Amino acid sequence: MLDLNQYSSQDASADAAPDEQRKKYGNGAPPRHDDQSEPAEGDKEEGADALPVPGSLDEFRVMLEREIGLGASFDVVAREMTFGERRTLLFFMNGLVKDDVLTEVLKRLTYLQPEQLSGDALHAFFTHYVPAVQVDKETKFHDAVAAVLAGAAGLFVEREGTVLLIDAKNFPGRNPEEPTLERVVRGSRDGFVETLMVNVSLVRRRLRDPGLRYEIMQIGRRTKTDVSISYIEDIADPELVEAIRSKLKAVKLDGLPLADKQLEEATVKRGWNPYPLVRYSERPDVVAAQLLEGSVAVFVDTTPSVMLLPTTFFDLVQHAEENRQTPFIGTYLRWVRYFGIFASLFLLPLWFLFVIQPDLKPASLAFIGPQEVGKIPLFLQFLLVEIGVDLMRLAAVHTPTPLAAAMSLVAAILIGDIAVQTGLFINEVVLYMAIAAIGMFATPSYELGLANRIVRIVLIIAVALFSVPGFVVVSTAILVLLVLERSFNRPYMWPFIPFDARAMLAILIRKPVLLSRQRPNLLRPQQRDKMPGKAK
Repeated sequence: MLDLNQYSSQDASADAAPDEQRKKYGNGAPPRHDDQSEPAEGDKEEGADALPVPGSLDEFRVMLEREIGLGASFDVVAREMTFGERRTLLFFMNGLVKDDVLTEVLKRLTYLQPEQLSGDALHAFFTHYVPAVQVDKETKFHDAVAAVLAGAAGLFVEREGTVLLIDAKNFPGRNPEEPTLERVVRGSRDGFVETLMVNVSLVRRRLRDPGLRYEIMQIGRRTKTDVSISYIEDIADPELVEAIRSKLKAVKLDGLPLADKQLEEATVKRGWNPYPLVRYSERPDVVAAQLLEGSVAVFVDTTPSVMLLPTTFFDLVQHAEENRQTPFIGTYLRWVRYFGIFASLFLLPLWFLFVIQPDLKPASLAFIGPQEVGKIPLFLQFLLVEIGVDLMRLAAVHTPTPLAAAMSLVAAILIGDIAVQTGLFINEVVLYMAIAAIGMFATPSYELGLANRIVRIVLIIAVALFSVPGFVVVSTAILVLLVLERSFNRPYMWPFIPFDARAMLAILIRKPVLLSRQRPNLLRPQQRDKMPGKAK
């Protein structure tokens, strides 16, 4: 912790506010912006935000005590000092500032003499005597407090009615490391972290385009979470950018403690639809590639995930590994992944349908079906296995890493093998469930994998109740639901519906870089050509 005592040229009194201030504010309690009083909430907050910074240091200290709990919260630090016969107050949040930056500021201020502040003291502090890279002036009290809560240090100079905000942020955080959900064999090993500035820097390092824009805003009346909209100005569709910006500004919440997921629900408003309408990525190279395509990225402070908008179903099945291999190998890996996703959806319902209606099986598939039926009906076996896989997944998440391998061994050998040997389950159910689970885990988007699991359970129930008509009706209903869905006014099932042959071919085959010359029509980019200088 920074020791401020050694830099004080004259200790100031820390007594309570004068009597006239207590009369003005009622026992030293100036009005709060979140006080539940008679005015409407919008008018109340607007009036509170306009509260000016007072000229008296004693009055300013009383307001800090009332607003941010100075003296009550141990992490709120305020130190009164006198420089050049001018009383000042430095206040900040302990643990959110860099000690060395404030140390240099205080060293410089100790050399001030009264004659150096004979004129405009604020101008002198701002221009000559605060050696920090970023310093701003703030005349509104609550804006100054919000900046300090965000990590800045505030320097109040008596009789000036202004706070100097010194950018000395030093948030607790971790170093960039490879995301666990988007690992690649070849490629970069850095990933996003929980600090917004680190994340935007990782993308800026890859995109040295002067057109790259980062718009910042704060969402949440209490949390004031920093949210940044990122796009390339001469590529992204201006209407798309404005639509995303308007939706974010329209969010009215107390806060975003869960960061991006709460922001997604507040903006996308998908209701009970299990399918994700937002693509998340923790890889800076993936975000940079999508920005070059014309997408818009939304960064939220305190989360390592970045939202990519708009999103289609086929965006959620893409993986960076495909583009780290040759086009042929990338296409092969892509098709293997598609097969796994298809198996996770339809393998169990189709097998169950062939079992209850053997006449549907062609002669070449006569071997499909159990030779013996277990003690539990097949339908219940499916449901129990589905729940069991989910329980094992949840247990793996909450199990300490050294014990995870042992837990998996117990689940796979003891539970699975004993359940089959005792006749509760049959081998085929366990086998096909394992294949479906592998297909789900091979899905790049975790949210899409969970949605496919729900659809698979619904299909199994439909087959158990209505056989072939149930399978056909539910499959058609799910497809229609996805076709009607839209992500920021873009069709969710594009390029399948509406059909775009060129884009569909790019989904099925990983094209070489030099043959991928145009950006997707879906994003309506301002520049369609990726390589304008090349012959079309």
